[in-house]
Amino acid sequence: MDEKRFEVIEKQGKMTQFQVIRDNQTGVLYMSYAAGYGLAMTVMVDPDGKPLVDKNYRGPGYY
Repeated sequence: MDEKRFEVIEKQGKMTQFQVIRDNQTGVLYMSYAAGYGLAMTVMVDPDGKPLVDKNYRGPGYY
């Protein structure tokens, strides 16, 4: 399996870092926050509370 399941699509920060990660099988977006030895990760949601899907997502196997 050559393709990556998860892919970082945006990064912000150096010492403290935010990342947006896309699941390449579902298109669902996750946000992670890292500071020092700590890390938090959560699914991003739309205004209705449903998982946010990358608007550029084209389906499994495309990337």
